[in-house]
Amino acid sequence: MARFIPGKIDTLLALRSNGRLLIGRERITLLEAVIEHGSITKAAEIAGFSYKTAWDAVNAINNLLPRPAFVTHTGGPRGGGAEATEEGRRLIQTFRLLEEKLSKITNAIVEEGLPRDEDLLFWGLAMKLSVSNAFHSKIVEIMRSSINAEILLSIGQNCEIMSEMSIATANELLLKPGKSAVALINSASITLFPGGELPNNMISNKLPGTVISWTEGEHDTEIMVDIGDTKTLAAKIPKESANDLRLEAGLKVWATFSASQVILACD
Repeated sequence: MARFIPGKIDTLLALRSNGRLLIGRERITLLEAVIEHGSITKAAEIAGFSYKTAWDAVNAINNLLPRPAFVTHTGGPRGGGAEATEEGRRLIQTFRLLEEKLSKITNAIVEEGLPRDEDLLFWGLAMKLSVSNAFHSKIVEIMRSSINAEILLSIGQNCEIMSEMSIATANELLLKPGKSAVALINSASITLFPGGELPNNMISNKLPGTVISWTEGEHDTEIMVDIGDTKTLAAKIPKESANDLRLEAGLKVWATFSASQVILACD
């Protein structure tokens, strides 16, 4: 016998990373406000977000897309602003369309009911990733040895990183040049060095960047690094190491991490 659900089911779409929201209704609403007002500061005020939360939303979405959803401009009569790209407008349109379609499905559930209470569990599922950095990437090249495979990935116009995995895993994922994937990098696996000369170590990935902001915790400091092409990287390092860097906005750094710490997710 079907179990009928009183009232209305509110359909929520969300993609989360390390417990933090990447794309969801509130952030889409925030981005729509950026389009309307041309200012992240004004959009954050209207949407009820802090200025930092608004910037985190824009940075996370830009990292996840092959091309930036929003670009910012400095200077001007109002001290700079922000505008949506074609990619950003398409993201909003697609999200709203999918949300509308899912709403029709849930409304049908309200009308027809569910045969078993357990089926409700499927509507409470959400995907959570245990990493802070998620980048849309494209496979450039695959180098295979007898045991491992090294995968060269493009995550931006002039930004490439390396991922390493077993041959068996690479075969299971059906990896090949040109295939798209999401590259996941844990912030705690990233080490920062002062800018200048390239770090003299054997680490596979060494990205030049600029410190944007940082947040101090009890033992660690999370540092946001601009790595170019509207991409940002979050690095969580011990507080002592952060103090040694003498952090300031605009500080040039090298972000390094092992290829084995780059996890790939793909269809």
